[in-house]
Amino acid sequence: MADLEIRRATADDLPAIIAMLADDPLGAQRESPEDLAPYLSALERLNGDPNQHLVVAVREGRLIGTLQLTIVPGLSRKGATRSLIEAVRVHADERGSGLGTRLIEWAVDESRRQNCQLVQLTSDATRTDAHRFYERLGFEASHVGFKRPL
Repeated sequence: MADLEIRRATADDLPAIIAMLADDPLGAQRESPEDLAPYLSALERLNGDPNQHLVVAVREGRLIGTLQLTIVPGLSRKGATRSLIEAVRVHADERGSGLGTRLIEWAVDESRRQNCQLVQLTSDATRTDAHRFYERLGFEASHVGFKRPL
């Protein structure tokens, strides 16, 4: 993985990121790769917020992974800052290569650098392979999550 670059995402990266987000049964239902406008707007909001880190993993000029890291200041846990890892995706050709581990390690290291006391993430209940992956990296399934569409 020495030839791997993890860097902030740019507008030029959006087609490849969206393709990865859409490349599974869940993402295929909720992503629209043919219309970049909402993604460009979201990227502008992300890049304008210092607590948002949308990153991509690039090897030999090819985008092969992505994740979003959000830094969340709070009052609970004696005013602890936590980070939230979201939208972890690895290109289908790279799954099993160790790239997912490297991306999560980057997120944990960046969380430490941002003085976070806790790293958390959510994963859809149907993604059992992902759950095993996160548990192998030291995460524990400690909570039940809830969502409400608006």
